[in-house]
Amino acid sequence: MSQSPAGVPTCYRHPGRETHIRCQRCDKPICPDCMRDAAVGFQCPDCVKEGRKSTRSGRTAYGGLVPEKPGAVTMVLIGINAVVWLVIQATGRYGSWIYQNFALTPGGSCESIAHPGGIYPFADSAAACARNVDGHWVPGIQHAPWELITSVFTHVEILHIAFNMYALWVLGPQLEQVLGRARYVALYLLSGLAGSVSVLWIADPQASTVGASGAVFGLMAALVVIGMRVKADLSSLWLWIGINAVLSFTLAHVSWQGHLGGFIGGGIVTAALVYAPRQNRSVVQWAALGGIAAVLLGAAALGMTQV
Repeated sequence: MSQSPAGVPTCYRHPGRETHIRCQRCDKPICPDCMRDAAVGFQCPDCVKEGRKSTRSGRTAYGGLVPEKPGAVTMVLIGINAVVWLVIQATGRYGSWIYQNFALTPGGSCESIAHPGGIYPFADSAAACARNVDGHWVPGIQHAPWELITSVFTHVEILHIAFNMYALWVLGPQLEQVLGRARYVALYLLSGLAGSVSVLWIADPQASTVGASGAVFGLMAALVVIGMRVKADLSSLWLWIGINAVLSFTLAHVSWQGHLGGFIGGGIVTAALVYAPRQNRSVVQWAALGGIAAVLLGAAALGMTQV
């Protein structure tokens, strides 16, 4: 092996190779085979390896992991809604067993077999429903507590799912990017649950309620809270929310109870996420979300005893 002249630096990994290039991080001499491109100059293999170990995963402004593909979770949620809608269309629409088991009907209802979607409003029990030759009793939430969540993914009319999925497609990706996937999913589900609890307490116990509107209104509230946090101009957002609020209270067969509950729930969930202190932020956030979920489930359990 040839020796380098005295005083000429050699590569720290290949002692026989002269070099005048040094690692920008540790200042070790490195040869062309050991040079790794860096933001400025070159680094040695050891520093590159150490940098990969010490570099933390990218985090959003509120502690969530930055999604590699923003909008991916939103598309999954849209896909679930679409699949449920397709199955309901293929199995009888309002007469579908999926609809009857997924829709939120707090006190149960006596539905017409000959006219799916029609109910006998004064038949408020299975026994009373049996007195109608055409009646079919659909148990209430006491026998189907999963309706609190399944109703959030259930639609029958094409315009209903179209409007909700368009709103989700518009609102979802930006919240997914700001909050991170896990916190975004928690926001969506807890908003939907809050809407269902509101329906359970306020709406007609024999009326069936379906749709992602409560969750969507929760996403609207989330953007309001985040906008207030960063002092953004919310005029256009407030206009959109105002229009939807007016439609909620003026159009027939629209569950303003679910919209209101979802909006309030989404606002509270988002406040817990964006105003959590930086120290132990994740612990505080998930503890707060767990507390919110416990309160909603407690309210649901109490509400079930009232219907």
